[in-house]
Amino acid sequence: MLETTKYNFLIEQYKNNIFSYSIYMTRNRMDADDITQEVLIRIWKNLDKFNILAAKSWIMKTTHNLCIDYLRRRSKQNIKEFSLDEDFIESIEDSRSETNPYLSTHIKIMHDKVKETIKELPENLRAVFVLYEIQGLKYKEVAEAIDIPINSVKVYLLRARKKLQEELKHYEPQEVI
Repeated sequence: MLETTKYNFLIEQYKNNIFSYSIYMTRNRMDADDITQEVLIRIWKNLDKFNILAAKSWIMKTTHNLCIDYLRRRSKQNIKEFSLDEDFIESIEDSRSETNPYLSTHIKIMHDKVKETIKELPENLRAVFVLYEIQGLKYKEVAEAIDIPINSVKVYLLRARKKLQEELKHYEPQEVI
């Protein structure tokens, strides 16, 4: 009974992070579904083998490794459309967009452009950026999740931010009232 409670808690806590990260990495909804399901199975099978306090790192590392496996198996020409990430769009919306259709449309267009630019980042930069900026992991957790040194995490994050700034510099913010 305790195992089931622990498992349900972990699933409720991290299922959206697993799926969201899988979407960003694989760019394919069906692969993200498969990866999410596989991670959930691995959580259940290894529930007694990892520290609950370090569960987030273990879960995200497992997710990352499965994403890499899927990317290696899949051809790069087979990129498919994926659905919007609800958490990401909520993070850039504000209350003014609810009453201003122009602003709401502008935010959605910018969301799509930012998401497209993130998709175009090299795999190593995209992995670090998504884990840190979107999933909210700390440097140490990112380093553990993708098995690289903390300094590499910082460098990759800096490079990802600079690349995104360069790609998005033509989309200057407009004041909409």
